[in-house]
Amino acid sequence: EEQLVQSGGGSVQAGGSLRLSCVTSGLTYTNRCMGWFRQVPVKGREWIVTMVNGRTSYADSVKGRFTISFDNAKNTLYLQMDSLKAEDPAMYSCAAGHFSAIFGCPKSQYIYWGQGTQVTVSS
Repeated sequence: EEQLVQSGGGSVQAGGSLRLSCVTSGLTYTNRCMGWFRQVPVKGREWIVTMVNGRTSYADSVKGRFTISFDNAKNTLYLQMDSLKAEDPAMYSCAAGHFSAIFGCPKSQYIYWGQGTQVTVSS
């Protein structure tokens, strides 16, 4: 059974940093999409970053500030968030799914989700 269990998050001042962790289990297949999303009330889920076979793609809103990484030994996905801004507070979720040779990793490809963790930024 595939599971993603998150930790990290919390509250930080603007300009500060946080690191989110997502321990994966059961994800034995290759060519998988791994990513992070965030959601605020009354808004849809926003894609932040995708990693596929070591290649990464970032949303413009976080490019240069957030970094995704995966520790194979620990089966853990990370999101390092630096230079946090007032517009970054949200519920952050890790996700995984099967890479599509035709479509890549659109949101619809993600089928396994972490439980979410709240990030708050104070000014």
